[in-house]
Amino acid sequence: MKAAAEWSVTPALAPRFAPGDRVRVRRADPPGHLRTPSYIRGHSGIVERLCGTFPNPEELAYNRPGLPAQPLYRVRFAQRAVWPDYDGPADDTLDIEIYQHWLEPG
Repeated sequence: MKAAAEWSVTPALAPRFAPGDRVRVRRADPPGHLRTPSYIRGHSGIVERLCGTFPNPEELAYNRPGLPAQPLYRVRFAQRAVWPDYDGPADDTLDIEIYQHWLEPG
């Protein structure tokens, strides 16, 4: 496994989103090893932070290099928007880390 400092020298995509941006998770179901939960696809949330840039784990799973590296975001969703039957407090949220190739402007 590479040390964190080594990831910074790999080719990387520029971040498209900033904290506070509204994004939507692509509604897709491609074959293969996926790192984005199916229950969140198609939902909108707010970028809470940019976590860094890392090789794409969906590609790494097949022993491919995962380059260019993808920005990884922590996206916050209202639980009631994800699960309409959720009966907890209205301000409860769910944070999920999602790679940029799964996100579109929301």
